[in-house]
Amino acid sequence: MVARPLPPLNALRAFEAFGRRGRMTLAADELCVTHGAISRQVRQLEDHLGVALTEGPRTRLVLTEAGLKLAQGLTRAFDLIDDALPPAVDERDAGLVVSCLPTFAMKWLIPRLPDFVAAHPEIPVRIVESNGPFDFRADGVDLAIRMRLPGAPPLPDAEVTPFLKHAVGPVTSPGLAAQVRDLESLAKLPRLHTRTFLESWAEWEAAAGVVLPPATVNREFDHYFYMLEAAAAGLGVALSPFAFVENDLAAGRLVAPLGLVPGQAEVCALTPRGRASRAARRFRDWLVAQGAATSPPPPGFAPGSQQMVGPGAANPLTLSRPAL
Repeated sequence: MVARPLPPLNALRAFEAFGRRGRMTLAADELCVTHGAISRQVRQLEDHLGVALTEGPRTRLVLTEAGLKLAQGLTRAFDLIDDALPPAVDERDAGLVVSCLPTFAMKWLIPRLPDFVAAHPEIPVRIVESNGPFDFRADGVDLAIRMRLPGAPPLPDAEVTPFLKHAVGPVTSPGLAAQVRDLESLAKLPRLHTRTFLESWAEWEAAAGVVLPPATVNREFDHYFYMLEAAAAGLGVALSPFAFVENDLAAGRLVAPLGLVPGQAEVCALTPRGRASRAARRFRDWLVAQGAATSPPPPGFAPGSQQMVGPGAANPLTLSRPAL
């Protein structure tokens, strides 16, 4: 068998870290070496290959086209190697800690979780409830699920993987839904609110280009899941993301009389940049697959144009991120 003519593995590892992190100092921190050591390894790799992998001033090096192709291939290769290695004892014992929006966990994630457990029985999953900021190291979080708007500032310590589109609209019980034919009839029903996102109705109206008259009855609840249960019980109309009501709509507990419309935000998996555990990567990939398999929401009603619109339709409503 002919030996593989591979470049020095230390040089490949240093270059992969630089390509993934984008800066020599960050790559050096990850590999616990000096900035100069990373720079020397990258130059050694370029000399070995006879190809320029970086360009620009020394303080702002960027990858060439050949460098980008190599860096992406190396990242995939190192991930495959890591997946093939048996897990360390402490990794098996620690399991996977997922920080998740509480209502999303209850309504979307946990009903699907048996599929992941069946595929990866060796990975114990612990879901912790959180809406706000977190720190991967300090909080012991392996993966977080959050809502983010496209174009939001990058997170320096996290890799962001969108896996589920956002859609939103009014939902209520079948009995009350029978009374809703248009916006005017919708406005006459009691309006439900959650304290975690009191501006939801105002944002929906602004995006739709309409102004609803003040509700004759307003009912407020501490959490999204309380509000949705109140809607199912016939106490009024709630405004909800599709992920929270998908199963209730399918079961007929809730009805979206005017449909749901696309929003700008996406549900994303956040993993530690450059140091996601094998379990976190598998869970992230599983989330992407589950998101792709999720049924589309019922098409929505665009009050401003008096037309039905759905995901991908022309001139959809755009709604910003709810605090879930």
